[in-house]
Amino acid sequence: MNYIAIEELKNAWIFRHQSLPISDKDLAKIKPMATARANTLWDIAISKQVDHPDFFKKGDWPVNTNTWLDNAKWEGVWDSDDPELPPLITEHINWDNNTVVYYCCSRNYIIETTWQVFKRTWKNFLFMDDGSLLIAKKRKEAVQFNSSGYFKVGNKA
Repeated sequence: MNYIAIEELKNAWIFRHQSLPISDKDLAKIKPMATARANTLWDIAISKQVDHPDFFKKGDWPVNTNTWLDNAKWEGVWDSDDPELPPLITEHINWDNNTVVYYCCSRNYIIETTWQVFKRTWKNFLFMDDGSLLIAKKRKEAVQFNSSGYFKVGNKA
């Protein structure tokens, strides 16, 4: 089995938060990966060395200074009534709406969805902002969200 039920997540409440409602149609497209599948994707796309963004080290593309092109604050947009992603993200990423994206919190915790669904529900995902990486299948662009209220955009090596 590649996925688990969203209700099985320890913090499933983020997708049912009353102030940030998600349609049932979108909720059905937010698919937490089973641990084995998450581990495989993390090893292939993120790091074979560490389990969490806090521990990236030399050899992991997220710590390569050439990876990141720019950064900005996400927190103000998140706190506003504006549902749109911060402009720097949408300027950097030109993915089709049906592009499969992965929100990578740690080796064991990755959520798959589509770019379109992520764009509509990004505020829910940002309850998990501890260095989480947004990457896409067969795409080089990446975003990293930090609990400092900032994010950075770049291209994976």
